[in-house]
Amino acid sequence: MSLAVVHSRGLVGVEAPPVSVEVHLANGLPAFHIVGLPDAEVRESRERVRASLQHSGFDFPNRRITVNLAPADLPKGSGRFDLPIAVGILAAAAGVPQAALDAVELMGELSLNGTLRPIRGALVLALAVRRAGLPRLLVLPAASANEAAPAGYPGTRSAGSLREVWEAVVEGRALASPAVARPGDGALSELPDLAEVRGQAAARRALEIAATGGHSLLLVGPPGTGKSMLAQRLPGLLPPMSDDEALESAAVLSLSGAGFRTGAWGRRPFRAPHHSASGPALVGGGSTPRPGEISLAHRGVLFLDELAEFQRSVLETLREPIETGRVSISRAARQAEFPAAFQLVAAMNPCPCGYLGHPAGRCRCSADDVARYRGRLSGPLLDRIDMHVEVPAVPQAELLSQASGEPSATVRGRVIRARERALARQRQPNASLAGAELDRHCAVDDDGRALLAAAIERLNLSARALPRLLRIARTIADLAGVPRLAAEHVAEAIGYRRLA
Repeated sequence: MSLAVVHSRGLVGVEAPPVSVEVHLANGLPAFHIVGLPDAEVRESRERVRASLQHSGFDFPNRRITVNLAPADLPKGSGRFDLPIAVGILAAAAGVPQAALDAVELMGELSLNGTLRPIRGALVLALAVRRAGLPRLLVLPAASANEAAPAGYPGTRSAGSLREVWEAVVEGRALASPAVARPGDGALSELPDLAEVRGQAAARRALEIAATGGHSLLLVGPPGTGKSMLAQRLPGLLPPMSDDEALESAAVLSLSGAGFRTGAWGRRPFRAPHHSASGPALVGGGSTPRPGEISLAHRGVLFLDELAEFQRSVLETLREPIETGRVSISRAARQAEFPAAFQLVAAMNPCPCGYLGHPAGRCRCSADDVARYRGRLSGPLLDRIDMHVEVPAVPQAELLSQASGEPSATVRGRVIRARERALARQRQPNASLAGAELDRHCAVDDDGRALLAAAIERLNLSARALPRLLRIARTIADLAGVPRLAAEHVAEAIGYRRLA
């Protein structure tokens, strides 16, 4: 009998717990069994491993093979265990010393000819190995190794085939290190420019405030007024991500099927799901939980166009993530938690036909039609959106004018300076202020308190809406470079809650 243990890792949310791939070869009728709670993808690796070994020039052992993926109560998914299973079989048959196997962690999907295919979550895997602090080489397929490079783990190595990995483990041959690509702010040149938006001075001002404080934003107006254009330009106004934020965002994107592109390092994600998206597509889910759109927008922008056309039950799932910045997905056999600190921007028409309040008077919707249409959005959800801005039709003269507004670079400069004031004062964006810090940094003068009292009475502001109003006023003061809130800042902030 022969035994070999190869080290690998699984995926549970944004965590990568260690998995030991134990391979046992025994005498008896030839068989190949995989145990340890494998899913269908892992069970199918038997045929991939068999063909890969044969095409790579190895003999497949004509013995009873048992592969145990430990711990047994951790669900195992995807084809990342193909490589450790294949190496484990070869090591058990050849009697490779366990010390050689303890020096590496292997992950990769095998093709039938022995080459390695990329795997999902490579960056998360590399971060887990780095945090573990073990002196091991992390061997990944070439494409996955490049994706894992931003983790900064010096032991990451790239391999193209099973034969390369075997020679590195047994004979000590060197494997290539991945390339590190972090273009940072250079990626901003590819983003659309705010100067392309004609008119809409009020909406542009609201967009600048939202970018500065990290506030959520709802744009309401007729079709063709530039709501989507404004939303698409928000990422170009946001301050640059720190290295930790960029790593968090890239790690979540690495878990998606599309993976993370190293060329997009440092660029805030912009996700715009269609209004037919289901609840699991938005918040995440599946038998093996994967991140949804709100997690893929972590540290970036989630844009929900045609907000009233989303299913109400789907929109209600956004309530907790908007407040907490995280989403927990629970299944009978497993649980997973994903980060979801996104900035929400939504757009909708004012009525079913879209032309309520249009200067041309084209709207023919009744009051009941408008009430039913707006009733698709619950009050608690609207209450959680910081700013509600009307985007009216653009006058013909402005639409045909050759003059352009401020470019994104100019506005972004003001946003960065104002955000730096907030971080120097409270070490967090204004949208995150709460409790005693909110009282300390958002204190208003007597005139401001009088305005707030009138707004609470006339607009029926809830206990949740009042702190949001103060945070917006704090952001407006930061843009003006004023250390203390004044009545004018509160008055402008109140104007962004009228549509609620």
